[in-house]
Amino acid sequence: MSGTFISFEGPDGAGKTSALAAITAEIQPALGDRLTITREPGGNPISESIRAIILDRANTAMDYRTEALLYAAARRQHLAETVLPALAADQLVLCDRYVDSSIAYQGAGRQIGEQAVAQMNDFATDGLLPELTIYFDVPAEVGLRRIQAHRQADQVDRLDVEQTAFHDRVRAAYLRLQQAHPERIKLIDATQAPEQVVAEALTLIKQTAKRYF
Repeated sequence: MSGTFISFEGPDGAGKTSALAAITAEIQPALGDRLTITREPGGNPISESIRAIILDRANTAMDYRTEALLYAAARRQHLAETVLPALAADQLVLCDRYVDSSIAYQGAGRQIGEQAVAQMNDFATDGLLPELTIYFDVPAEVGLRRIQAHRQADQVDRLDVEQTAFHDRVRAAYLRLQQAHPERIKLIDATQAPEQVVAEALTLIKQTAKRYF
C-alpha cells in the first residue's frame, strides 16, 4: 500500500482529539482528498454502531473480554472499509486511537492481559501497524481533571468514569509500549500549552509523511 498511516494515542484527557482537530485544520487545505481523518472505535457505520454499544454507560454488565472483542471487531471493519482503501489510494491517514489503545485499556486497565489483547488484535489487523504513533502523555489525575472541567455530562463514557487506579494502569502500559517501540511511538508531553503540543505533533507528521507536504 502506498499511503501513510499515523495514529494518535493517549490516556483520557490527554488532548489528542483536540490536537488532531487543530492539525486537520492546518493541513487539510493543502492536502484535500489526499487526507483521511478517522477514529476508533468508529470510522464507518458498522464500527460506529459497535462504538455506541461499547461506550454506553448503561452497559455496566459488559464482560471485559466482550469489550476487548468488540473493540477488535470494530477495528477489523474499520480497516477493511476505511483505512485500507484510503492507504491503497495513496492517502495520508490520521487515526484517533488504534491497537495500542486496546493493549493499554483492555489489556492493562481491565487487567485481562496485554499479550492476549495484542494477539487478538494482531489477528484483527493482520499485523498492520502505523508508520508513526504519536503518544500524548499526561498523568492520570491531570487527564481526569480535564475531563471533569471540559466535557459535558452526556460526553462522559464508560471508560471516563473508571477510578484513578484504572487510568494509572493505562498510562503505565502506554509508557511500556513507547519504551518497547521507540522507533514507531513518539512521546509528546501533553501537559504543555496546547499550541506547543500541536506544533510538536505536526513536526512529527511532516517528518514521517514528507512527500505530502
